[in-house]
Amino acid sequence: MTDALGWRRKFGVIAPSTNTIVEPDFYRMAVPGVTAHFSRIHIRDQNMDGDAGMERLLEQIRAEIGAACERVMTCEPDYMVMGMSAETFWGGVEGNRAFVRQVEGITGLAVATGAEACERALRLFGARRIGVVTPYQPVGDANVRAFFTEIGFEVGEIVGLRCPTAVSIAHVGEDRLRDALRGLAATGVDAIVQCGTNLSMVRLADEAERWLGLPVVAINAATWWMALRDNGVEDRVPGAGRLLREF
Repeated sequence: MTDALGWRRKFGVIAPSTNTIVEPDFYRMAVPGVTAHFSRIHIRDQNMDGDAGMERLLEQIRAEIGAACERVMTCEPDYMVMGMSAETFWGGVEGNRAFVRQVEGITGLAVATGAEACERALRLFGARRIGVVTPYQPVGDANVRAFFTEIGFEVGEIVGLRCPTAVSIAHVGEDRLRDALRGLAATGVDAIVQCGTNLSMVRLADEAERWLGLPVVAINAATWWMALRDNGVEDRVPGAGRLLREF
């Protein structure tokens, strides 16, 4: 039997309980016959002020992710999508691979991660030197830099917004993000990547690509694009950047 609404694919999505952006982002990029079903990682202490705070946040995610995966499996999804990004960059390339192996081992399903989605997008655009904007603390930015450097990209400036709590990431406004994008574009990059799934960037990235003349990879759009394309869903989605509009 085929699901009445998810007749093409059902995606199981894992996201932190503090995240208010990734779920509506995925819904607004939805295509007919594909549904997203969220399971929340319980974040009991959302303080991420400083490197130690961010490390504690990641420790909570690691402790809870297994249960979150098991819960979403009860709706019998076809594929897994990570609606969080920091953990997919942590530890560089091998850290991402270990994370994917963990989720695949629990669920038996293939998985889209923000790190791999951004890599695919940058290679598609032929980028070599990139700029990055994140909501992270310095330790998070260092892991992002390590991941992209290990896979062969030159990482220029990283604008780390150093959000003090997990929820406050969603409070960052467009003016601040627009300034960050313009500053990164002025450093002579081939593309800009935005990390942090609770940072609202999909619509702004779509607009910024036009006035900057550069690919701007919003991580929620890239992850959704990877999930769709991995499952043979080729629908184009307007208003979410070049990836989903053209590829």
